[in-house]
Amino acid sequence: MFTSRRPRMFVARLSSRAESTPLARYLLQAYLSGLPSGDRYRDTAELLLGELFANAVQHSDGPDDCHIEVRFALTGSRLRLEVHDAGSGRPSVRTAAPDDEHGRGLYLVNELAERWGCASRPYGIGKFLWAHIAPAAA
Repeated sequence: MFTSRRPRMFVARLSSRAESTPLARYLLQAYLSGLPSGDRYRDTAELLLGELFANAVQHSDGPDDCHIEVRFALTGSRLRLEVHDAGSGRPSVRTAAPDDEHGRGLYLVNELAERWGCASRPYGIGKFLWAHIAPAAA
């Protein structure tokens, strides 16, 4: 008898630098390719992961040698993304002026994620941001 197996949670630690953002998205693409309907999450998930990862690189006040950890898991029909960093600050959604070059990342997360939030890491320094993404219509 054949049983279908879903990929479990994927975890990776990446260098805390902007050049790691494409690698984080690539790892997400590989994870989603193992899901029967992974393409239904792809566009939104890649955009939000890129924003969360870039925010962790840019705004974390943690030591420079700390890594950023990404986690992906399918929970029911929702994709859960997590980005962990060693920073102590808490993010907030802000309204960017039309000519601002930055400041729209969490606004996008707020608009496109079904739910999202920030929590302290239970067994270490820092925090993690998480987002739940609903599948796009087929």
